[in-house]
Amino acid sequence: QVHLVESGGGLVQAGGSLRLSCAASGRTFSSYAMGWFRQAPGKEREFVATLGWTGVDTYYADSVKGRVTISRDNAKNTVYLQMNNLKPEDTAVYYCAAQYHGIKLVRQYEYDYWGQGTQVTVSS
Repeated sequence: QVHLVESGGGLVQAGGSLRLSCAASGRTFSSYAMGWFRQAPGKEREFVATLGWTGVDTYYADSVKGRVTISRDNAKNTVYLQMNNLKPEDTAVYYCAAQYHGIKLVRQYEYDYWGQGTQVTVSS
């Protein structure tokens, strides 16, 4: 079992930056692929970024590519999502997800474990 807790969300002006964190329980965090998804009001949850369990395979949604970086610190059992040049359309609840030994996992059903989400609001 993996328990995930997101933090770092908040209100930011367009063009600003936020760093989301997702802290994971368990001793085998390094064996899990980690992903970030988001869900805006009235919309389906969508993929944002993923980082494979080896730590070198990253993949981003086209809508965030060049503005977002996913990274992990296995010593802290934490995955991060650095978001720069934020836009109002980035407003959503952001969720992290984990899957054992995954690489380039971009679909929700590919992940077994999910956090509760953290709200990001970007004002224009």
